[in-house]
Amino acid sequence: MGIFKKTAIVVALLSVSEAAAGSENLYHELECLAKNIYFESRDQPLIGQVAVAQVTMNRVKSSKFPSTICEVVKQQKRKVCQFSWFCDGKSDNPVEPQQWILARETATLVYSGFMFDVTEGSLWYHADWILRPKWSKKLKERVQINEHIFYSEN
Repeated sequence: MGIFKKTAIVVALLSVSEAAAGSENLYHELECLAKNIYFESRDQPLIGQVAVAQVTMNRVKSSKFPSTICEVVKQQKRKVCQFSWFCDGKSDNPVEPQQWILARETATLVYSGFMFDVTEGSLWYHADWILRPKWSKKLKERVQINEHIFYSEN
């Protein structure tokens, strides 16, 4: 049994005791996080997928963004989605089974809080093939992980 499966079992058991009343909601939130990981970073190594998940969770914790994972993932500003996959007109159903399994396991692991934040508190990122976007000019570049550059306010 791999580390992800063991972690998933532990987190599932903890979740049952801590959030039995909201288990359907927790499942839905983890699915939103897994889809964000899958569609934003499934082609990257595990650390890149973890980083995307941590930005999502950092946004949930920030007063600047919505307070649930699904609201963060689906958020739009000026009719532009915060995560491009959500409004690209393509299907939002994962089609690569192995990558979907990994995204779900990564979502559970990051949600559990068992990992340190590899993004150093970042709330934003973009692909490295994009020239530095206008929105990032007032932000501090924190770290580059694989093909994404991460930013925070401090």
